[in-house]
Amino acid sequence: MTDPTPALLLRIAEALERLSPPPPQKPDFDSAQAFVWRAETQSLSPIKKVSRVELALLRGVDQARDQLLGNTERFARGLPANNVLLWGARGMGKSSLVKAAHAEVDARLAGAAGAPGLKLIEIHREDIETLPGLMALLRGDAHRFIVFCDDLSFDSGDASYKSLKAALEGGVEGRPDNVLFYATSNRRHLLPREMMDNERATAINPGEATEEKVSLSDRFGLWLGFHKCNQDDYLDMVLGYVARFGLEAPAEQVRAEALEWAITRGSRSGRAAYQYIQDLAGRLGKTLG
Repeated sequence: MTDPTPALLLRIAEALERLSPPPPQKPDFDSAQAFVWRAETQSLSPIKKVSRVELALLRGVDQARDQLLGNTERFARGLPANNVLLWGARGMGKSSLVKAAHAEVDARLAGAAGAPGLKLIEIHREDIETLPGLMALLRGDAHRFIVFCDDLSFDSGDASYKSLKAALEGGVEGRPDNVLFYATSNRRHLLPREMMDNERATAINPGEATEEKVSLSDRFGLWLGFHKCNQDDYLDMVLGYVARFGLEAPAEQVRAEALEWAITRGSRSGRAAYQYIQDLAGRLGKTLG
């Protein structure tokens, strides 16, 4: 009588193989300049056309622009560079600056001897816990990567920030040499103030609880602050867009309408300026190509 055990074991092994996900496959990084991390499949999707604003159109952020460009170019050249936190007022071009800086530095180094290529990878806030898996996929590749998370913050009771801390600095392997992490946030310390206050109030040593929370921001060696712009900077943004897109309208009319637009929005910012330009272009029957 034939022993059924080997056949049974084979069936069990095949079933387990079907249940376990295949190891993540590295994409063709030369196929695109930017990718999005898909946590559910542990894979990277290429982005053929990145939604960007030209670097020259980002006004009122000259110091932050120069610091970010310098840090990014040093990293792309294989020199030491820092993780970056861009924090502050909403609509002032934090995420636009990251994407524009990547495009500018990548264009500068295109074809340069020894330049491996700089790629931008977006990870969504809700997928931060899978960041170690992404780091493992990128580790050892010849390219250099900026992993970018837009509008990063954590709510009360959310412990996923600990995964970010370990991935940036603190794990046994450490952050891969070919990876930097750039994040934007409205909060400098990424955590709500009441969360930090609650921890301090219930801790045996309040100072240690606060330090543990603030230490997340300390993983970012470079902090770039963005503040609300004044009226002159706001109008400079608007007129820069008008010139770039060839919108034919009287300058005084543009100024008056742009100021009224900011008042109705309750905010002067780069985002408000671009939204006004979209409205103006639509009324003029022009496209923003």
